[in-house]
Amino acid sequence: MSRNETGQAAAAAPHSCGCAHGGRAQDTRGARKLEYLTIGWSLVEAGVALGAGIVAGSIALVGFGADTLIEILSSLILLWRLASVHPDERRERIALQLVGVCFLLLAAYVGYEAVSSLALKKPPEASFAGMALAVLALIVMPLLARAKRRAAGRLHSAALSADSRQSSLCAYLSAILLGGLVLNAAFGWWWADPVAALVMLPIIVKEGLEALRGEVCADCH
Repeated sequence: MSRNETGQAAAAAPHSCGCAHGGRAQDTRGARKLEYLTIGWSLVEAGVALGAGIVAGSIALVGFGADTLIEILSSLILLWRLASVHPDERRERIALQLVGVCFLLLAAYVGYEAVSSLALKKPPEASFAGMALAVLALIVMPLLARAKRRAAGRLHSAALSADSRQSSLCAYLSAILLGGLVLNAAFGWWWADPVAALVMLPIIVKEGLEALRGEVCADCH
């Protein structure tokens, strides 16, 4: 290689490195914006779900609201993680384990309340606010989950990938919730609400145990 070519290569190297760093910083800022959007939507979702659930006596709605609070916690943890553009496996593992504990606590609460409702035969009132919320969640959460998965791939972030699964889970739960609320309102099947809450349990427990073990999806790299 000539002296001129060597000088050109040396000049180009720092420039390309700066571009790579700048690209990661931009992706990190984009991921933070997704978490802020998630928090904003989830605050509204949790308020409506918990309020409507308490008024209607709906265990499924209250459980959905509690799950949304965990979604907010997950986003706050991710914002803490994304405060740095550099990978930090220790932080990611701690974040996953904390969210896993919250999932298992939620599963215990939903299971206890659902079984109690079935045993005592407590019928919930129809909640049209809850139905509207579930429909909106079915639209919003898959879009957020997809955007987070893409950001996780660009950043090679296991924690962000796990957070995208949390958003996908919220969409699944909203579908289960909607089914229980509609059956209760249309046919008076009071047991559909606690049964819908019980259907949530395997999903919640599975995600909680995987988070506790630090298991995340394999396609986040």
